[in-house]
Amino acid sequence: MTERKELLVVGNGMVGHHFLNEAAARGLTSEYRIRAFGEEPRPAYDRVNLSKLFDGKTESDIALGSREHYEKLGVELELDETVVSMDVKAQTVTTQRGRTFAYDALVLATGSRPFVPDVPGKELPGCFVYRTIDDLDQIRAHAASCKTGIVIGGGLLGLEAAGALVSLGLKAHVVEFMPRLMPLQVDDVGGAVLKTRIESMGVELHLGKKTVEVMKSGERVCGLRFADGEELEADIVVFSAGIRARDELARHSGLAVGDRGGIAVDMQCRASAPNVFAIGECAALAGKTYGLVAPGYRMAEVAVRTLAGESADCGSFDLSTKLKLLGVDVGSFGDAFGAAPGSKTISLYDGVARTYKKLVLSEDQKHLLGGILVGDASSYSELLTYVQNQLDVGEHPEALIAPAGGGSGKPALGIDRLPDTAIICSCNNVDKGAIACAIREQKLTKLAMVKSCTKAGTTCGSCATLVGDILKSELKRAGVAVTNHICEHFPHSRQELYHLVRVRKIQSFDQLIAEHGKGEGCEICKPAVASILASTWNDYILKAEHEGLQDTNDRFLANIQKDGTYSVVPRVAAGEITPDQLIALGTIAKRHGLYTKITGGQRIDMFGARLEQLPAVWRELIDAGFESGHAYGKALRTVKSCVGSTWCRYGVQDSVGLALRIENRYKGLRSPHKLKGAVSGCARECAEAQGKDFGVIATEKGYNLYLCGNGGMKPQHALLFASDIDEETVIRYLDRFLMFYVRTADRLQRTAAWLNNLEGGLDYVKSVVIDDSLGICAELEAEMDHVVDTYQCEWKTTVESPERLTRFQPFVNSNEPDPNVVFVRERGQIRPALWEEKQGLVEAGQVHLPVLQPALSA
Repeated sequence: MTERKELLVVGNGMVGHHFLNEAAARGLTSEYRIRAFGEEPRPAYDRVNLSKLFDGKTESDIALGSREHYEKLGVELELDETVVSMDVKAQTVTTQRGRTFAYDALVLATGSRPFVPDVPGKELPGCFVYRTIDDLDQIRAHAASCKTGIVIGGGLLGLEAAGALVSLGLKAHVVEFMPRLMPLQVDDVGGAVLKTRIESMGVELHLGKKTVEVMKSGERVCGLRFADGEELEADIVVFSAGIRARDELARHSGLAVGDRGGIAVDMQCRASAPNVFAIGECAALAGKTYGLVAPGYRMAEVAVRTLAGESADCGSFDLSTKLKLLGVDVGSFGDAFGAAPGSKTISLYDGVARTYKKLVLSEDQKHLLGGILVGDASSYSELLTYVQNQLDVGEHPEALIAPAGGGSGKPALGIDRLPDTAIICSCNNVDKGAIACAIREQKLTKLAMVKSCTKAGTTCGSCATLVGDILKSELKRAGVAVTNHICEHFPHSRQELYHLVRVRKIQSFDQLIAEHGKGEGCEICKPAVASILASTWNDYILKAEHEGLQDTNDRFLANIQKDGTYSVVPRVAAGEITPDQLIALGTIAKRHGLYTKITGGQRIDMFGARLEQLPAVWRELIDAGFESGHAYGKALRTVKSCVGSTWCRYGVQDSVGLALRIENRYKGLRSPHKLKGAVSGCARECAEAQGKDFGVIATEKGYNLYLCGNGGMKPQHALLFASDIDEETVIRYLDRFLMFYVRTADRLQRTAAWLNNLEGGLDYVKSVVIDDSLGICAELEAEMDHVVDTYQCEWKTTVESPERLTRFQPFVNSNEPDPNVVFVRERGQIRPALWEEKQGLVEAGQVHLPVLQPALSA
């Protein structure tokens, strides 16, 4: 067997990762032993979506690969290993650990470094760059003790960094040397619209400012001084003023570099030394470097094909970008500034909606060359498709950006009109034909499956809508009917059933199935309809017409445990409890022989209650001032809080007071799944609000509202929904959000999964809840008011109804306790006995039975 040659890849960023995937796919691992070096301690991650770590995503969410992934590719991955020198004559590289490796082929994918202006004070504690996960961790840690932050740089990364500071609860300033924001992507009008939108979010902009010094107080940063003499105070400074190619290895080894930096390469990405390639941000093609991922991916593919002996060249690059910066959609594509000779321009500026749309047309006005979108980039994918595939724009190209109902006929694009060669995902170079073929051959039925299989839509995500359209088209062509019916008894989704119940004023399951279903129902539709009826009319769930629909927990208003006993969880709103209440809980638990434990939701759970004990336990809890905590139902569970400004020296608002108001307002609300909330009194986030279905974090100006997070098996951080809003607005938005979720979610679907599957995502929820785009906000608020006004403690209603108490006995023909329930003592409390323990105790006559209380009388 011929010994494999050595192929070294220096750099494990996005482009280096893409190169390794492509190399394995083209079989280079059979010819080369491939070794990759990454200077970070973790494998490649999605740097494009780095800022999402401040929006609730985790490192695993943006990870591109793992060690196991590279092992499957046949790649040896050396992490935390920086290549510090290379010898192009000896064909070796050396790492910071003194290890030397020989190569037959070398690929440099070293990326870029943040540009930090050479000003006094740039090294002070409190100065950071915005490039890696470690950078973000350092920013987060330092920001915990800060109130004001400055970002130097008003480009793409600068505005993302400003968004990060806002999400951390800081007052953010952006300083830009040029007279407008994003000078490489938008023109003067677009920059002005963007400026207006971002300023309206509380971010202060300082344009045309040259920073000459980072000022200090003691040994920490305290602000900036500008060339005009003005000063700006801050506790933290983030440099995000562009990037520079990391070409130091090339310079020190004698490789040619571009006039403006970057490793000089030809159209096959070959550097000036034999067997050396450079790809991505570190490479200078025709003297120009590229800071976008799509050109880097193209270079990686060309380098792989060249190494494989195939013919390939880089050609021209797609430099289109679509981003959401501080909640503002911005798109720039093609020849955005009209550089082509004879090009024509159409623009639409809406001062009320604060949007700007510009199209650049060819001289004959038949083809779209490029454009700019600010404030509304919903047509980005479609317009980019016109550019990439040179489609005829028709007689009225202005209709492409005209408001709906604008009159002139918009050229019908339609996914079926595109040829199979049309590039859908420019980041990963995936065309329509490849996507359609994968759908047909792999029998893909969901967008997530298509993205995983083809990689289309997995990088910047801007093409996801088109990918979804292809999926729908292919499924329709194949005659595949994808239904969302709740079960075989109802030809309707949960959302449709909810609307039928509300619009037709249906009060019972029997009425619903008689009018809109068939059969007698099942264990799927009965609890789902029970939840819908409770969310809509808020009746007592154990009324005769509802009782048979409930599952075991709801039927007995307690959580059944593995030994057949129940746990009882009284509500402790916001985690605030008096000493007398604590004593009462201890007394009740001790009297009934219950195991007690503090829950993660700041409540006290009492385990081991027998069925016949439940009414007595509830009555005593009610007498002590408690009520049902609804731990047994798909309903609001808890709203955690920290002590906030009342006690904590870092608190800026009364988090306990707001948490009490929220929990007491929404207690008893039945929903598709359980709901959890939290209120933190400052950015230190002690209540863990960003891990809840809804979370509130106090700021100096009010509160930031986060939605759709959850812990559990698949944790997901909540996303920032609204910033610096007052308490009344928090309640109003939560009213609308919760009822909209109740209306539209699937059965047993948490808010995180609901949002992930909701077309339009968080932006759509914002349009409904904040902008009232559907005109239903008044309805949602009225529906919530009905739930609040009709609240009842289900324990209290039950113990006050003698006819309901007969169900709380273990046997229909006996009042004796269940002899199979056996406890042993451990750590000073009871626990269920194991089978072998139970047998031994029964035989020895030592079975522990808690003291039974007499049955409640009428």
